[in-house]
Amino acid sequence: MKPLFTVHAGEYLVGSYVEEHFRDLSVWVPSKDTGIDLLVTNKKQTRTVSIQVKYSKDFNIAHEPMLVSRLFAAGWWTLDRKKIQSSLACFWVFVLPSFLEHQTSFVIVPQAELLRRFTNIYGSKQRIDSYLWVTKNNGVTYYGISGHQS
Repeated sequence: MKPLFTVHAGEYLVGSYVEEHFRDLSVWVPSKDTGIDLLVTNKKQTRTVSIQVKYSKDFNIAHEPMLVSRLFAAGWWTLDRKKIQSSLACFWVFVLPSFLEHQTSFVIVPQAELLRRFTNIYGSKQRIDSYLWVTKNNGVTYYGISGHQS
């Protein structure tokens, strides 16, 4: 084990959200990097879920003014097929903080579903730049996925 350990912003935001909104769950941080960022258990520790966290700064402010008013948050990630395939995490959580709205959105995707969508959209490509947008529309929030091959 390394003597100094820190969690990154996305892991902290996910862990804090779980502990605040699901008081019957506990959040655990692994002591070494195995591709699992957080473990979530019930209080009796009889059920466990593993999570891979991906954080992006908010790219909403970089868009056209007309689009900025319609977006809650916009994030960008570079994903690798091999990492998704070999992931031991049950869920991948994409963290999108909104600097304009001062709130954070979480897009939660089961590992198998993320790989399925990745394959359906891009076939056997190994790398993709992926964009997630959280949009506003009459108080309803929508999540959209787009991307391009690298």
